[in-house]
Amino acid sequence: MVDFIRALRVAGVRISLAESMDAMKGVESLGINDRDVFRAAMKTTLVKDSKDQAKFEEFFPLFFGSATPPMQNIPDNLTKEEREMLQKALQALMGQLGALRDLMRQLIRGQPFSQDQLDQQGQQAGMQQGSSMYQRPWFERRMQRQMNLQQLQQMIDELMEQLEQMGMSAEARQELRDMLEQNAQGLNDQVSQYVGASLAERMASQEPQPKEDLLDVPFTRLSDSEVEAIRDEIRRLAAKLRSRAALRQRRAKTGQLDPRKTLRSNMRYEGVPLELEFRTKHVKPSLVLICDVSTSMRYCAEFLLTLIYELQDQVARTNSFVFISDITDISMIFKEMQPQDAVEHVLVNNRPGYYNTDLGSSLNTFRQDHMGCITSKTTVIVLGDGRNNYNNPRLDIMQEIMRKSRRLLWFNPESPSQWGEGDSDMHLYAPISHGVYRVTNLRELAAAVDKILTDG
Repeated sequence: MVDFIRALRVAGVRISLAESMDAMKGVESLGINDRDVFRAAMKTTLVKDSKDQAKFEEFFPLFFGSATPPMQNIPDNLTKEEREMLQKALQALMGQLGALRDLMRQLIRGQPFSQDQLDQQGQQAGMQQGSSMYQRPWFERRMQRQMNLQQLQQMIDELMEQLEQMGMSAEARQELRDMLEQNAQGLNDQVSQYVGASLAERMASQEPQPKEDLLDVPFTRLSDSEVEAIRDEIRRLAAKLRSRAALRQRRAKTGQLDPRKTLRSNMRYEGVPLELEFRTKHVKPSLVLICDVSTSMRYCAEFLLTLIYELQDQVARTNSFVFISDITDISMIFKEMQPQDAVEHVLVNNRPGYYNTDLGSSLNTFRQDHMGCITSKTTVIVLGDGRNNYNNPRLDIMQEIMRKSRRLLWFNPESPSQWGEGDSDMHLYAPISHGVYRVTNLRELAAAVDKILTDG
């Protein structure tokens, strides 16, 4: 129970010493014979916020669940004739199964992995380096691959084909397939339980770290609850940026004296300079946003669009476009709806696919249909990681945009060390732009937007 509470605290659940004592007293009163009652006592005393319920449900079976899955000895459920047929089919397949022979025998007998097997494979997978629950899927896949679990379905299919050729009835084959797949799922569940329990135990041995400021959490690590919190934070952040921009406007009016404006405005006083006029240093920017809304850039695009449109009183004009495989003009949606509602509408109607980002094709459409919205006063912001799935990057169009605009800027969450790796064309785009802002979290994104508002 102590380890369970420590793991929850490391995972971010706020649990005080008094609440831990309440959990101990509750269990002392209710006992541990009924697992559901025990779980209810723990949950009632430890979980205060609804957002923490998911973490409780994730960790509870890792400490108080059974590590042994329900599996059955398949030969016990077959007739003598079916057992003999299964034995012959297995012997026919053994030549090509090789290292999978022992796993198939274990699967048919319904034998779960031993603790020694799991520990050995876990050590080989590097479980001793694990420290957080977000690593769980990666370790699970690695152990499943090492233990050949990912090939079980193919093995079962080949076995069914062999039994069909030997004359086993379709009904008997289906019953056998169901039992084999149930046992295979049991082995996969056992690996998942082992990985989760191992990570939870390591977390329980750590001291809770101070909670990271929401503004500094990388977009790639945001949980669903953190995304919702950031959506609430955006308006407060926009209000802060708006106040800073307004202060800059006021300071700009106290800049250098403008003699012509002063004489013109004081004509009504017969030329006596009673009211002084100053040159305005700050000019509201005119923006064109071109945002990648593929899977890897979705949150970043959402927050940028929301932030920019919450600050429309500090912008002369904004034209916005989103792209995955082609570009779409979304400017009108933001004129008809509130920023957060408009962003939600845009993301729902522009769902990402699987590796179909094509900035080059999107730029070609932009040049054909929308190039007229760029003038010498326009700041163009391209939000994306520069990954183009090996398509034509259309550098010629990007150079044309750079020549026509006041400036062309990139907002990119990737480190420059990753530019040019794989399908990244960022190392080609960067030299034909006026600058690149790295925006891995909300603080960096807000700073980049503020910088643009500062420079007009």
